[in-house]
Amino acid sequence: MTQTHLTAFLLQHKIGGVPAPAELISLIEEVAASCVTISGLVAGGALTGVLGSRGVENVQGEVQKELDVLSNDLLLKNLEGSPQLSAMASEEMEDIHPCKTQGPYLLLFDPLDGSSNIDINVSIGTIFSILKAPGGTPDISSFLQPGREQVAAGYTVYGPQTMLVLTLGAGVFGFTLNPADRTWVLTSENMQIPADTKEFAINMSNMRHWAPPVRAYIDDLLAGKDGPRRKDFNMRWVAAMVADVHRIMVRGGIFMYPWDKREPDKAGKLRLMYEANPMSFLVEQAGGKSIAGGAGRMLDVTPTGLHQRVPVILGSRNEVEVFEGYAES
Repeated sequence: MTQTHLTAFLLQHKIGGVPAPAELISLIEEVAASCVTISGLVAGGALTGVLGSRGVENVQGEVQKELDVLSNDLLLKNLEGSPQLSAMASEEMEDIHPCKTQGPYLLLFDPLDGSSNIDINVSIGTIFSILKAPGGTPDISSFLQPGREQVAAGYTVYGPQTMLVLTLGAGVFGFTLNPADRTWVLTSENMQIPADTKEFAINMSNMRHWAPPVRAYIDDLLAGKDGPRRKDFNMRWVAAMVADVHRIMVRGGIFMYPWDKREPDKAGKLRLMYEANPMSFLVEQAGGKSIAGGAGRMLDVTPTGLHQRVPVILGSRNEVEVFEGYAES
């Protein structure tokens, strides 16, 4: 069987009938190559001494794992010399990282999403987002573009297989890493999220902290066939956004990380620029829907800061719209 590799796919791929820019193709290849290296680090685990914690907090106030730091440093080192990039921003760094040239693009990334799962050998991943650089010397304001301005986004999930899921704004495509030759092979074309679902993903331990509309919605799901929804739902929760969203990309579902009253001054937990925007771009391109809590389309949110947090509701279109009815009532 003839296999289509990532480079061949990108060269053939058209966006609105127009081939993808050569500079964008080159940048995606560079990001994908770095993810191959990260996959090797993850697979090595305790054998290569990369597990455990650094014992220091990142800009988010979270204790960094060894692999968080190694993945972040690897991406910076591999990409700072790319002629396609003007600057990078990472969930792990307070400020932006200017590149050696002023290329046409900006890169944002979460180097290792779900890092609490590293030491227990559960799926984790890398999430990335690509924006056009506005020109001139890049600063934080260069990155503060609504998610709809993304030219590409993707994630790599390091699981039983390592997969890269990618959009350039014309559908969503999945690639599986061939460990024999370290190449990405196209294995899923035009991925589509089912519009209806019987699965939801949310951290139930936070139930007592949720706003009333979220609590009412989940209560009705839990009521199953005897409740107003008239069907039974299953809960799935990996505690790594990249893994929970990948499941939804493959078989549908609704993912929820809403505001809660533990930190009422924060709009949410997940980061707009590194998690919510790239995942929302992918979900919309696969026929799903993503909203900022009950406050409208995620990709229309205008960022106010590099590490802005937002409530996130995304997944199967019809189910997200059901939740919107609770949020608006």
